[in-house]
Amino acid sequence: MVTLLVLGIATLLVVAGCGTGDDAVSQGENFEFVSPGGKTEIFYDPPSERGKVSDLSGPDLLSDDKTISLTDFEGQVVVINVWGSWCGPCRGEATALEEVYANTKDSGVAFLGIDFRDRKDSARDFVVDREVTYPSIYDYDGRTLSKLTTPTSVVPTTLVLDRQHRAAAVFLKAVTADQLQPVVERIAAETPDTP
Repeated sequence: MVTLLVLGIATLLVVAGCGTGDDAVSQGENFEFVSPGGKTEIFYDPPSERGKVSDLSGPDLLSDDKTISLTDFEGQVVVINVWGSWCGPCRGEATALEEVYANTKDSGVAFLGIDFRDRKDSARDFVVDREVTYPSIYDYDGRTLSKLTTPTSVVPTTLVLDRQHRAAAVFLKAVTADQLQPVVERIAAETPDTP
């Protein structure tokens, strides 16, 4: 009975998260995620039509007295990965994310994790065991994640922001280095006047 209730709530979250409209960018000032037709890879082009993500911030997973904010990465492409140590696909993609980070960080690319619904000690062990070198926000209650307006029931999710912190691509699944790196490189190569 409890399992059916949890599955029902998760289904409602997915439907509610994906059913807010038929365009991936809201009419307002900030990016609002919508998954048109249930797609798991979504690209927002041309850049002039991308929606800006709200500033988000939260406690640093590895440092109890530090806060990480999206504004810490001003002028950089930012790859945001929503993960949890409890998530099998997250364990599988951790090496690929670290590989793409290592290959692109010298091009002005930053990576930021958002650890969702996790025990802090388990999340810290995950980062150490998998040698993840980029920072993560500890977001047990989903407050930081809610600012992205992505479905919170889709973990892992990877969001690529351009240098103006506009949503350029979203992967609603585990990603491989071969899928992610060309996208990150393309977005990093954009200039302010890219149409």
